[in-house]
Amino acid sequence: MDNYFQKVKEYLLDLGYAISYENQEDGLIVIENESQGIKNLVLVIADPLLIVEQFIIELKNPTADTYKQLMQKSRDVIHGAFVLDESGKKVLFRNTHELENLDLNEIEATFNSLAMLLGEYSNEILKLSKN
Repeated sequence: MDNYFQKVKEYLLDLGYAISYENQEDGLIVIENESQGIKNLVLVIADPLLIVEQFIIELKNPTADTYKQLMQKSRDVIHGAFVLDESGKKVLFRNTHELENLDLNEIEATFNSLAMLLGEYSNEILKLSKN
């Protein structure tokens, strides 16, 4: 895992992301790029996978329609998707990669997809967070 951890960390630095937390032993890195709306994005290096998660919103009173809207929007997301935590109330963006074949373009595409999602869907996300 040490090699993969360093590889991922180098990609993040090459892409200009600020690392706010890292724990090599746990395979955990937290990054930020506020100009793209990315704050506390969590990367978990769990060989053979890299898991990328960004908390989006907490739903106060989710309905079937709320979940339907999130599922429909997930279809438009180029890389990654909306997922729910165990409670069914926290909405996250999540994407996974195979570490063995991971390259800079793949991880950059994930971040660009998230930034685009946050930019294009921000009004709807705000509405969902108030329900």
